[in-house]
Amino acid sequence: MTDDLIGTQTPSRRITDPQEAVAELERAVPGLSELRRPEPAAIGWPVLEDGLGTALPGDFKHLAERYVPFVLGDFLGVGLPDPGEEHELLRGIRADLEGVLQEYGEEIGLRPHPAPGGLLPWAESNEGDQFLWSTMGSDPHQWLVTIASRNGGWWQYDGGAVQFLAEYCAGTLDPWALPPIDPVATPW
Repeated sequence: MTDDLIGTQTPSRRITDPQEAVAELERAVPGLSELRRPEPAAIGWPVLEDGLGTALPGDFKHLAERYVPFVLGDFLGVGLPDPGEEHELLRGIRADLEGVLQEYGEEIGLRPHPAPGGLLPWAESNEGDQFLWSTMGSDPHQWLVTIASRNGGWWQYDGGAVQFLAEYCAGTLDPWALPPIDPVATPW
């Protein structure tokens, strides 16, 4: 790991229940419920997970089944899969992985997925910040969130992606190299 890694933030309690994590995000972003699907979506998780060669965290899957893709604070885009669009999402993830590798390469001390512990993107900002999982270990529910700031600062969050979004929007974590975010959600 290089000196570009600022550090790791750890929540006071890691939320492991996907429903609780989504409920925390809904509390942090009151208007998010307007983007809730009428019924949970039947997403082809085997297509995505087989294509990636790994299972995905339950909080992300739970969020994706209940919400359409959305943007937070006109800044952070959460590109959730839509039913029938799983192959398109896979292509986008692979392109993001190539972009991370081309832009930062080995200088960050982390490699893209499928390397052991490699980075796997799950969101991005409109300014080029990347939000990734560090796929360390066999349990995706324990993966760290890695933030690759466009400003050059890399840092990690020792909690799930949905809990990270909730704490970022609620202002309960230090955004370090990211701007403060308005807790407003719009469709992507």
